[in-house]
Amino acid sequence: MPDLSYKLPKRYSYKSIWKITFPILVALVMEELLGMTDTAFLGRVGEIELGASAVAGVYFNILYMLGFGFSIGVQIIIGRCNGEAYKNNGKGFDSIGRVFWQGVWFLTALSLVTMVLSYFLSPPLLHSLLKSENIYEAAVIYVDWRVPGLFFAFMTALFRAFYVGTWNTACLTWNSIVLVSSNILLDWLLIFGHAGLPAMGIQGAALASTIAEGISFVFFVIWTAVTVDKKFALRKPVKPVWKELKHTFATASWVMVEYVLNVSVWLLFFLFIEHLGEEQLAIANIVRSISEVPFVFSAAFASTSASLVSNIIGEGHPEGVVPVMRRVILLCSLTMLPLLAFFALCPRMIIGLFTDIPSLIQGSVPTLWVMCAATLVTLPWNVYLQSVAGTGDTKVCLRFDVVALAIYAVYCSIIIGVLKSDMALCWTADGVYSLCILIQGIIYIHIRKKHLNPIGI
Repeated sequence: MPDLSYKLPKRYSYKSIWKITFPILVALVMEELLGMTDTAFLGRVGEIELGASAVAGVYFNILYMLGFGFSIGVQIIIGRCNGEAYKNNGKGFDSIGRVFWQGVWFLTALSLVTMVLSYFLSPPLLHSLLKSENIYEAAVIYVDWRVPGLFFAFMTALFRAFYVGTWNTACLTWNSIVLVSSNILLDWLLIFGHAGLPAMGIQGAALASTIAEGISFVFFVIWTAVTVDKKFALRKPVKPVWKELKHTFATASWVMVEYVLNVSVWLLFFLFIEHLGEEQLAIANIVRSISEVPFVFSAAFASTSASLVSNIIGEGHPEGVVPVMRRVILLCSLTMLPLLAFFALCPRMIIGLFTDIPSLIQGSVPTLWVMCAATLVTLPWNVYLQSVAGTGDTKVCLRFDVVALAIYAVYCSIIIGVLKSDMALCWTADGVYSLCILIQGIIYIHIRKKHLNPIGI
């Protein structure tokens, strides 16, 4: 039976939550600049390149989510191991190293298989999905140069899972600074052809991101080798063990599918919009890039919540889950509301960072206002979703996404496919999807709040 008189220890104070979240937030904001930088540079190249980078970028993110979803499953298990080690006075930290290395072997194999399949399948798949031949040709170029970076992207996601799961997030900020500064410099050099290099356009944007992720991976390897405590047993590779891989995959597989579906929402949206025309697709890409800023705030707090929930259950106190979530959501709201207000009051200034084309600026303003309103309504949805994942019940998270995606697809087919609505009204689909997730998460957490015992781990 849960202890109803249980009070959260100081490890779960507002100050501690913010201390864990802030480096994650900075890291995610900086990494989001990776895509925003591409949009900002390509917005000065042309509408075709801007629209193609939207579709191709989301397509790449679907492939990336296979590895990222697995890393979130690893993070949940690491968090549970970390909580159990604290409960056992430091015994068991070495199990974290074993989980990490099983993740290394799995993600290495996954990256190789995904790259090979993408090489053969991506061109015909994109050709069947896209109406504009110009958009298709540019998207294929982007994907061909972006997919080779999957190995680096998967490995950096795994390192992040280790640092978040063990509440040691400070290095994420430094890594992100290295990642984004590298990408900005490489974008400037390769897209426009500075310093004697050829102007590569959208191809240069993809290559710049791939190289920057390779630099980020090297940073993580060096930082981990120099600073991480030996108690985690990371420095000595562990051979692949099928039993342990199967155990990890049982939790992570549902997260992988869930994250792929989660990003597929954007691909579905852009495919609908692409049939409205190249200018509408460009507007959608601009607003999507802006929307990623408030989203990463939500994602940072959600990631923290998942780790805290996993740790507190590992400590044997599932009754602390709901109080922890309340604190995370309050801090998330206080952080995001001023940001949304700024976007709503200064839309042209924000949009002007991504394009200097007057028609795109004019067309993006109403859509940006709708985006702010939709984000406001569904602000805590990500925290609820990731907190459910933190309990170990990753299968139910997939159910949430399947239900939300089905409703979203029907809504998009009516609003965009049938009614051919303007972009501002089309963007309400994002709010519909998030609201579906939020309602399911609230029902799940508050029905089971007294019975949130470890599941599947």
